[in-house]
Amino acid sequence: MATDTLKSTAGAGGAAGVRRLLLDNGALTALIVLVIAMSALSGDFLTADNLLNIGVQAAVTAILAFGATFVIVSAGIDLSVGSVAALSATVLAWSATSAGVPVAIAVILAIATGLAAGLVNGVLISYGKLPPFIATLAMLSVGRGLSLVISQGSPIAFPNSVSHLGDTLGGWLPVPVLVMVVMGLITAFVLGRTYIGRSMYAIGGNEEAARLSGLRVKKQKIAIYALAGLFAAVAGIVLAARLSSAQPQAASGYELDAIAAVVIGGASLAGGTGKASGTLIGALILAVLRNGLNLLSVSAFWQQVVIGVVIALAVLLDTVRRKAGATPVAAGTSPGGKGRQTLTYALAAVVAVAVAGGMSFLHGGSSSTTPKVGLSLSTLNNPFFVQIKQGAQAEAKKLGVDLTVTDAQNDASQQANQLQNFTSSGLGAIVVNPVDSDAAGPAVRAANKAGVPVVGVDRGVNNAKTAALVASDNVEGGKLGAKALAEKLGGKGKIVILQGLAGTSASRERGAGFAEGLKAYPGIQVVAEQPADFDRTKGLDVMTNLLQAHPDIQGVFAENDEMALGAIKALGSKAGKSVQVVGFDGEPDGLAAVKAGTLYASVAQQPSQLGRIAIDNALRAAEGKKVEQTVMVPVKVVTKENVAGFTG
Repeated sequence: MATDTLKSTAGAGGAAGVRRLLLDNGALTALIVLVIAMSALSGDFLTADNLLNIGVQAAVTAILAFGATFVIVSAGIDLSVGSVAALSATVLAWSATSAGVPVAIAVILAIATGLAAGLVNGVLISYGKLPPFIATLAMLSVGRGLSLVISQGSPIAFPNSVSHLGDTLGGWLPVPVLVMVVMGLITAFVLGRTYIGRSMYAIGGNEEAARLSGLRVKKQKIAIYALAGLFAAVAGIVLAARLSSAQPQAASGYELDAIAAVVIGGASLAGGTGKASGTLIGALILAVLRNGLNLLSVSAFWQQVVIGVVIALAVLLDTVRRKAGATPVAAGTSPGGKGRQTLTYALAAVVAVAVAGGMSFLHGGSSSTTPKVGLSLSTLNNPFFVQIKQGAQAEAKKLGVDLTVTDAQNDASQQANQLQNFTSSGLGAIVVNPVDSDAAGPAVRAANKAGVPVVGVDRGVNNAKTAALVASDNVEGGKLGAKALAEKLGGKGKIVILQGLAGTSASRERGAGFAEGLKAYPGIQVVAEQPADFDRTKGLDVMTNLLQAHPDIQGVFAENDEMALGAIKALGSKAGKSVQVVGFDGEPDGLAAVKAGTLYASVAQQPSQLGRIAIDNALRAAEGKKVEQTVMVPVKVVTKENVAGFTG
């Protein structure tokens, strides 16, 4: 039951020894190179606040990755950790609020939820003979679904006593970083000092040999996946504490980041290798990349390309290292191995300090008089928000403002990271279009504390101070949509509602406004409501399914134009004739459908105006000028009769 480690070629010295040292620590080398590069390119990177930001932003991924390390070392895979994290946080928030359970017990229930999910994965894999990919993929769906069921698709406020996990100690040391370090130490202890840790390496190295050696492989696998579930629960609690709310859609896609961190850190997906320190370095590489690219104002679309390329290069470097002559030896048999590792990390620390000093000197005294503003959008995968960006960029160019735009990809935690980066990089002002109004609160409060004015656009921020809110009234827009559709149908008929992304404030507000507006029309019957996530393709699929159950509907209300366009495609020749469709946003494709008569109406918000006015107010706030607390951009129901005169 030996773990494969790597032994440097004996007798290497001089340049060859340095080369050997770098190759034997590929992930650490990549991290140092990244830090040097980001420090050279941005004077805001190597600051105390920003380095702490990187630690906070790496924390959740690192904790998830520590749990994934157990699984990957044993030659398994776990795709469910992101969903399990969201489910555990939702259980905690719901138990402590709606169910009235004491917070201490609610925390235990949350951790038990993660353990239970991991146990189910382990049982399905060990005794159900399901491949790990399939078993954990099923749990990914189950966990996310249960999170949405428990929360009813809406974020649940976190208890204050648990929200302190997202705070700092002594006003400077973030608690998430401390939790990350503790979980890392536990991971290192389990892997290096326990029977189950040695079993992981043995199973990953050769499962059949491990079984023949007397290991109870099935039971060990159950324990391994249970550990991964426990770590996912801790990560979910830390994430929700940062956001002051349990988001049912939180940590979506984080399982891929966790796996990437483990592999970048030197583990093999074939099993048998991996360590806690490598996983931590892998998580830090991902955090440094995202942080640095934000500070460098790299396009949100190019950021994904760059991150993918760097991940591939980091793993390629590890492959080169393995082919460079290193030979596997049993764990603990390498003479001076621990001392060499300590020396390596000490050398890395010296290099980091030297770089910090050099880059501080390089950037010292450099300053720019150009005003800088950051714009964090909830998503750029939607024409409405693209129009906000375009309006903001046009106004920034006109006013001579250096504008940085980021894409949160409908991930509240990623947006919190972006807002933290903006705050620490010394911007004059921040404009935010929140993924969720509650979740954006903690990051905006940090900007308030740093004296950086924040302007909300399209959606407000709860429990934090904003210099101004530039928005259309989503609730009022929902009411107008209800009135337009009901009157077109003559006050009676059957309709369906296509809802937006569960948990987002825009979906909640538009839906609430529509429901309120329908109260004046008792003859209108809502026969179905289904989420289509603000997505055209999902709108097509969901509408197709609803037509099977409700072929006699007369109307559709979609909470954005993208879903409305998908519904029109599903309705075919019925659209605009026997079935009337009302959308929301007034985006170009939606307005074209209104002209064509397939979309009866769109509740238009004039997104480019929202972006333009937001930048104007942000600059005024940065200059200390007075701004209106609320700037309302009128919504307008656009139909075929008035679409020609609508400019957006």
